[in-house]
Amino acid sequence: MKATIWHNPKCGTSRNTLAILEEREGVDVTVVEYLKHPPSREKLAQLYNDAGITPAAGLRLRGTDAEERGLPSADDDTVLDAMVQDPNLIERPLVETGKGVRLCRPKEVVEEIL
Repeated sequence: MKATIWHNPKCGTSRNTLAILEEREGVDVTVVEYLKHPPSREKLAQLYNDAGITPAAGLRLRGTDAEERGLPSADDDTVLDAMVQDPNLIERPLVETGKGVRLCRPKEVVEEIL
């Protein structure tokens, strides 16, 4: 099974989720450090759609100015545009497999798509 993780190596939850993926037999993991290689607006929209969440639900609040900017209550287009301009606003880790996409907070959520 192929799995792609949008990863921030400074994040403990992201590191722990990556460890689950790497330890799982038969999982071929692609790691994308999204702060260095941010996903396109279209890819972000697809990830959130496939995860069954809104872009606002995938918004990182801690350590960002998202709340001051009114992003938690903004429409999807505004949130996606802000995430593309500032990838720090993307909550992590997002994991995509052939079984779906999950925002893996907590890390055990990844099990749903393995």
